[in-house]
Amino acid sequence: VQLQASGGGLVQAGGFLRLSCAASGSIFVINDMGWYRQAPGKERELVATLTSGGSTEHADSVKGRFTISRDHAKNTAYLQMNSLKPEDTAVYYCNANGIDSGSYYPFRSWGQGTLVTVSS
Repeated sequence: VQLQASGGGLVQAGGFLRLSCAASGSIFVINDMGWYRQAPGKERELVATLTSGGSTEHADSVKGRFTISRDHAKNTAYLQMNSLKPEDTAVYYCNANGIDSGSYYPFRSWGQGTLVTVSS
């Protein structure tokens, strides 16, 4: 299963971006999808997750500003990012886990990352 992340770019502080993560390949079912980010010189951290049942979790640093959502029919997750701050600058990675339709084994995949740069 492959994940394709898109939507990153350069934006001024206070602006907004919408990231997309499209899953493709041998998908029987996708359970959880999520977004992580890694800033220069820092470890990768959780931004937001969304379970197949609709439960969400957002990092304290983005609560009230970022919203994760999902289109089940399109196997796509989104991250709406509002009121962006310079400290949100990072490479954003999407993640998904589920069951592969070819092997019926579990899969856990990562997208290639999309760069978000917020200028002050």
